[in-house]
Amino acid sequence: MATSAKQRVKLMNISAIQTYSQQLKNNKAFELFVIMIIVLSALLIGAKTYDIPAYALGALKLMDWFITAIFLFEIVVRFIADEDKKRFFTKGWNIFDSLVVIVSLIPVEDSELALVGRLIRIFRVMRMVSFVPELRLLLNSLLRALPQLGYVVLLMFIIFYIYAAVGSSFFGAINPDLWADISISMLTLFRVMTFEDWTDVMYEVMTVYSIGWVYFLSFIFLTTFAFLNMVIGIVVNVLEDEHAKEQAIQDKIDGKLTIDDLSRQIEELKQLISARQ
Repeated sequence: MATSAKQRVKLMNISAIQTYSQQLKNNKAFELFVIMIIVLSALLIGAKTYDIPAYALGALKLMDWFITAIFLFEIVVRFIADEDKKRFFTKGWNIFDSLVVIVSLIPVEDSELALVGRLIRIFRVMRMVSFVPELRLLLNSLLRALPQLGYVVLLMFIIFYIYAAVGSSFFGAINPDLWADISISMLTLFRVMTFEDWTDVMYEVMTVYSIGWVYFLSFIFLTTFAFLNMVIGIVVNVLEDEHAKEQAIQDKIDGKLTIDDLSRQIEELKQLISARQ
């Protein structure tokens, strides 16, 4: 009986800690504080790129350890607040945050791994993305759009290759620095696509080929206008899908019925009426 009572007290204490962690995790003031710490971490990384005195460097090092301790505390709070702790490390952002904090705890400043330590601390700025849901949604949408964007990039490369081959064949004698071979021509076309003094390149070609403007304008239309709009369209569509999924999840949490839920319930009612008839 005494053992059972102790177990109940222990479970109650664990439950109280988890409840407090959940309240702290969902607290807006705590979220704002962590965001401020992330911003401070980013400023600290920028400050270390300047030539600063030794005493200031020592103060920055102390601040760095303070920031790491805050990040460790925040990760622990999130872990305790999670109801399904076995699945905590199955989420990519949780793994990323944990690795960044763990590596930041390793004292590598005065060792051969100092460069790795600085690199990991730079990635702490990415915690802003993992901490703010809206930024996380944007990044997830971009990652989901990559497979579709890959085909657009492949088609763009084919257009680049064809135009570079034409440019190298016809314009190589005009300016070898810009059209010497197909690789240099592709770099020149990238310059044209980004509108970096592209008119100078076009007018130089037009001194020999008066209709050279057709080559440049058609290339700009295909790449800058057509392909850029395709990329924007793909990203916007994926972003809308992600927003719809997030809204559906939030509706389920709030107890609201989605269109899919209503359709499923109507179908179940139809089957029930048919069965009774």
